This record gives sequence, structure tokens and C-alpha cells, in this order.
Amino acid sequence: MDIRRNLPLLMIICFLSQMGGFMILPLFPLFIEEFGLSGWMMGVIFALFYVGKVIGGVPAAALYRKLGGQRALIVMLFILAVCMGGFAVSSAALLFGLLRLLQGLASTGLTVIVRSIIGDGGNADNRGLYNGYISSSEGGGMVLGPVISGWLALHWPLSVPFLLVTLCCLIAMGTAMGIKSRPESKQKFTAEEREQLPNLDSEANPDIPIKHAYAGSRARLTPRQQLIGYGTVHFLEMSAYAVFLTYFALYAAHMMHWDPFATSLAFTVAGISTLAAAPVAGYLSDRMGDRLLLCMLGMLMIGIEVVVFLSTSSYAWVYVGMLIGGVGGACYMDSFFAHIGDHIPDAGRSEVIGKIVSAAEIGSIISPLIAALLVEYVSLYAVFVFNLVLIAAAIAVQAVMRSRYRAKQG
Repeated sequence: MDIRRNLPLLMIICFLSQMGGFMILPLFPLFIEEFGLSGWMMGVIFALFYVGKVIGGVPAAALYRKLGGQRALIVMLFILAVCMGGFAVSSAALLFGLLRLLQGLASTGLTVIVRSIIGDGGNADNRGLYNGYISSSEGGGMVLGPVISGWLALHWPLSVPFLLVTLCCLIAMGTAMGIKSRPESKQKFTAEEREQLPNLDSEANPDIPIKHAYAGSRARLTPRQQLIGYGTVHFLEMSAYAVFLTYFALYAAHMMHWDPFATSLAFTVAGISTLAAAPVAGYLSDRMGDRLLLCMLGMLMIGIEVVVFLSTSSYAWVYVGMLIGGVGGACYMDSFFAHIGDHIPDAGRSEVIGKIVSAAEIGSIISPLIAALLVEYVSLYAVFVFNLVLIAAAIAVQAVMRSRYRAKQG
């Protein structure tokens, strides 16, 4: 697939799908209340979304390898359209749960497929920038989605936002059908050959120029070590992100005494910061030629964001912290997936991305549960100390991986 030609279409797809997904978040409590479902059932329906995200990565990678990027995107967008349309017309809790499960599966599937398309079609000169554009388009959807759905819910029946999301998914499907493919020219490897290719550097892949390979590097990570390392880093990052999303509003209300508008504005600042910074961070990742260093810097900036609101309740300072954290998130996401694209062989790249994304979503389930225990038995402050520990652990793992990639033989 010609990434340069199709990048605007991929950005539109990611923008519409993310906008659709985030439009749902403010509506679900109202939707469930309208049909008289219990709080427990609401929790189960929300949890099924994350179960779907956990199990969705590996099947999406297999679908990508079997059908190709264009057809795999169309399948995932069709599933999302069915889910959104189903929410608009159904009132049965069992069907809600099933649709929410499928929505999670398709959400992870789109992430795996789009990042795999960029990993396979790009090279070390442009993967960071292309991933940055994707992150920016996703950020735009995340910012606009809740605003649009909240306004619609004030003036229209509750089914209208869901129908609008369905329309967004169908438009994205039409966009995916316009993607132009080109004959596959890259070498394919058997499973046995793939095991013998633990890493791609400038000698193994001419798409990766010398300036981006770690000169003099001979120490390489095995495929298993790569999978464990990348999986652990993304697990820790997504765990920290889930804790932040789940408990920042509670911390802002009870510890900083903020009103809901001020809290919402903080999330908006972080989202807009990511939206604006992602292409720049991706470009910087390509030019630096040291993606793991930028990943570590991004995680450090996210840690600074947490330290700021633990230290003060000043609106101005906390918003500055959110701005820094948004830039950090862009640096991490763009460089992380670009680094995988640089170092995982073509034949196994989508499979690795699928496993990493699925494993990371387990952290999104486990970490808020641990944080809930900390709230119950310690304090809200302890929750974000735990958050900082997760961030520090992610930086430490990346530092170890970076040293292995850069180490000279004997």
C-alpha cells in the first residue's frame, strides 16, 4: 500500500472512528438509565468493551495478513457501524453487552491494522511522522466526539447521536474503499525464517538507512525478548493511562475541589496538546534516529503532568501540566509504534503489534482495580503515586531495551 498517497484517507478513517467511539462515552449513563438498567449491569456492559479490546488484537493481525490492509479496515468499520446502529435501536441488556464486546474488538482491531499498515508501508525516514499524523487525527476525534454528542443529547432523542456515529462509521468505510493498493513487493518469510530474524537493521532492510540504525550495534534482542519488552512497556503505559482517566476527575473533585467544567477543560487541554504535538513529535522521532529515547522522554513528561497536579491545585499550573502530558503522550505513541516498525521483520510485524496491543489492554482492566483498592484502604493520593511507579517502570524497561540495542559486541 502506498502510504504517502493513502495517509489522508487513513487519517479520515481514524478521526471518524475515534470521534464515534468517544461520542458514546457521555451518553451511556443516560442511555442505560432510560431503559432502567442497574448500576451493576452498566458496569458489566462497560467492562465487556475492555474484554473485547483484550481479545481483539491477535484476530485483527490475522485478518490483516489474510485480507490485506484495505479489506481488514472495511471489516472493522462495518463491525463498528453494526454496533452503533444496534445501540440506537436496542433496549435489551444482553444485546448491549454483546455489541459493547464487539465494539472493543473492532476498536483494538483498527489500531492494530492502521499501525501495521504504516509499519509495513513506511520506513525509518517517515514512520514516526506518519504515526504522528494518525495520533493527531485520533486526538481530534477524541476532543470533538464528546462535545458533539453532549450537544445533540440536549436537543434530540438519545438515539440520534448513536445514529450519527453509525453514519460516521459508514463514511469511514466508504473512505477505506477509496484506498489505492499496489502490488506487494516486500519479501515474505516462513515461520522458521522469521525466528532467525530477531531484528531488522540497515544490513537486513535497505528501507532503513544507516543514519537510523545504531552504528556498531551487534547485540540484538531475540523475537521473544522483543515481544516481552515491547509488551511490558505498553502494558505499563496503558495501565498508567487507565488510572489517570478513571481517577483524575475524582481526584480533582475531592482533593483539588474543582468543579466539573474545570476538570473537563483539563482533559480538553491534554487532548488538544496531543492533537497539535503528534506530527511534530513524529517528525522529531524520524530525525533523531533514537526512538526509544523519545519514548522515554514522553513518559517522563507524562510523569511531570502527574507530579504537577499532585503538588498544586492552581488551575494555571495544572493546565500547563496537562499541556506537557499531552505532548509526552504524542512523543511516546509516535515513537513506540515507529520503533516496532523499524525492528520487527515484515512477516511478523502485524502479529507482534496485535499481541502487544491486546496485552496492554489487560493493564487497562487490572490497574484501575488496584487503584480502587488503594482508594478504599489508603487514599486518592496513593493512586497517583502508583501511577508514577507505573511510569517509572515503563521508563526503566525502555532504558534496558535501548542499552541492548546500542551495546557493542564484546
